[in-house]
Amino acid sequence: MVDPIDDIERQARQGSVSAIIQVLNERLADAGVRTRAVLDHGVLQLLCEAETLEQLEQQSLVEDVRYILERLSPNGIRRVNINSRIVREQQLLWLEDIQRDPKKQLLWSQEITLPQPNPLQRMVEDWRYNRMLDIAKPAAQSPTEARAKKQFWRGILIGGLSLGVLALLVGWALADWLGISLPKPMEQVVAPASPVESSPSPAPAPTPDPFVQAVRLAEAAVRDGQTAQTSADWLDLASRWQRASDLMAQVPATDSRYTTAQNRVVLYRENSNAALQQADRLRQRGGN
Repeated sequence: MVDPIDDIERQARQGSVSAIIQVLNERLADAGVRTRAVLDHGVLQLLCEAETLEQLEQQSLVEDVRYILERLSPNGIRRVNINSRIVREQQLLWLEDIQRDPKKQLLWSQEITLPQPNPLQRMVEDWRYNRMLDIAKPAAQSPTEARAKKQFWRGILIGGLSLGVLALLVGWALADWLGISLPKPMEQVVAPASPVESSPSPAPAPTPDPFVQAVRLAEAAVRDGQTAQTSADWLDLASRWQRASDLMAQVPATDSRYTTAQNRVVLYRENSNAALQQADRLRQRGGN
């Protein structure tokens, strides 16, 4: 069954910046482009990084990003500012650096506007998705149906045994009337007592999904990182990023998301190190 929490594209359509980043990174991986994004005053500030200038050719990259985002049509996001630069060391404050000196930091920047999605079409797509989830779920029996089914099979079992005992007694009577000697039964055949119904044991709690836990931690860290001010704030963010990295490392190799998880192990660890560096800078300046 499809888990809505684990459906990254659905989260992206709902406006999750972390999910949008993941979708873009997966679609642009073949082009060697990695993205980061921050929602700033209603504008999705998108940073595209690559090793070479050819990978960041403006026209083709803007068209690719526009195509991906228009198909997602994320809720609450209409303006997207696409920035590009040669890849460099991970920086949590990259948007501040770009806004402070865009000519020095960027190769180019272009803002695009996403069209307003058709409300009826979006409603139909959501209905289809929910319908798919309902079909995937096994049909659950009501307590009344389950009890009736159990009583039906119990009646068949007891009725069958009763008929067997009756046939045996008739056979013995007929044999005695005809003067035929038959071996005596070792034990009296009786119908078994009805089994005692035991109360159903509680279902075991589902095992937490480390991938989903890590994504939730990362989303919260991205959101709180936009308002972090003190050294203590950044130390807390560093701890949470490291925890998200550790959770991603727990995703087994048999999981279809393993490759993505391994990439995020490194990315989240880099975010943790960058947060530690920011905390040190604030501490040296005399921040709390």
